[in-house]
Amino acid sequence: MVVSRGKTPSAQETFMQMAQAAGLRGRVFITLGLLILVRLGIRLPVPGINRAAFTSTFAGNPVFGFLDFFSGGGFSALGIFALGIIPFINASIILQLLTAALPSLERLQKDEGEAGRRKISQITRYVALGWAIIQSTGFAILINGAEGVVFNPGIVFIVQMVVALTAGSMFVMWVGELITERGVGNGASLLIFLSIVSGLPSTLGNALQIAEQGEVSKVIILISVFILMIVGIVFVQEGTRRIPIVYARRQVGRRTYQEQKSYLPLRLNSGGVMPIIFASAMLILPGTLAGLTNNQTIIEFASYLSPTSSLPWVYVIFYLSMIVFFSYFYASLVVNPIDMSQNLKKMGASIPGIRPGRATTEYVEKVLNRLTLLGAFFLGAVVLVPVAAERVVGGGIFSGFGATSLLILVGVAIDTAKQIQTYVISQRYEGMVKQ
Repeated sequence: MVVSRGKTPSAQETFMQMAQAAGLRGRVFITLGLLILVRLGIRLPVPGINRAAFTSTFAGNPVFGFLDFFSGGGFSALGIFALGIIPFINASIILQLLTAALPSLERLQKDEGEAGRRKISQITRYVALGWAIIQSTGFAILINGAEGVVFNPGIVFIVQMVVALTAGSMFVMWVGELITERGVGNGASLLIFLSIVSGLPSTLGNALQIAEQGEVSKVIILISVFILMIVGIVFVQEGTRRIPIVYARRQVGRRTYQEQKSYLPLRLNSGGVMPIIFASAMLILPGTLAGLTNNQTIIEFASYLSPTSSLPWVYVIFYLSMIVFFSYFYASLVVNPIDMSQNLKKMGASIPGIRPGRATTEYVEKVLNRLTLLGAFFLGAVVLVPVAAERVVGGGIFSGFGATSLLILVGVAIDTAKQIQTYVISQRYEGMVKQ
């Protein structure tokens, strides 16, 4: 196989490596097999539940819809993998927040290397186990109290359901780690990717139904918006602000090394999809509280937080405010300007025209704040464009398959493709060594 060393692998070279290289081919097969196993587990039902009564009782619940989205239909199917990867994701978010807040965890992550990261991973698993028990217990108690949903309600049913859902969630978490270790891509991200892709057939079915009604123009407009969003997400997800840095001249023995120029990349959207996930959770929180308390004020406020409400500007302002807030919050967790300036100083590097130390920290903070604001507005546009298009055109193609779905799909696809390309490039160097 003839390849151009030093360049990004072409699609033809990548597919040939996937077909010929036993290592990459095995990783791809392991990944596909484990993903299929998880999808089959979602359809294994939890016993003792009347599914028709469950569907009619909880069909319009926003919390169930939100969780069902990330479990790939696990909640609506009431399978043993209904919780899916959600407890592990929540545990990871909790550990990220605690790492930024607790110095002991921060030292464990930064100073103890691989051993410290393994300890944090183990703590994350324990937190995920506790979170799965809490979620499954609340879910079981809620279903147990619904009239006609459970055949034999009682403490025995609650215990059985908690054990089944918790065990299923832990198995899914183990599968995700197995994919990360022996497969291709990040296991947790691919499981969410699979859950979203499983909703594509229903989205395409909605498009065909609208087209059959003679409204082909609506379908074309909405699909065009869909494609433009994908293109925009790719550009912005890959967009970076390159801050030039210069390494000082240094002398090693009798040899003098001249100044070297490089750059410091800061991503335009450093928070990824997390700000939208947090903002979406805040949107469904008033509806959840309204269902639990039956407070008229909360019910009225929750009714405004919908794109189909009589005052859509309330929904737009609240959603954008939450996205901007969580974008800055998550960017502060991902990028630390103080650590960045200290690392540059230790390496003998500096930004041209900026003094090392405090001045560098302030400059990086200013650039990061501007990038975060632009990224937040981009996320807001991605969220509101499909909603506005469906409101204007009057179609229902997306049906929830909007901003969060697209960002996750595009982000996971890009990351997985980069990992495969990295493996192909490593195969090139192995070939060069053998020659």
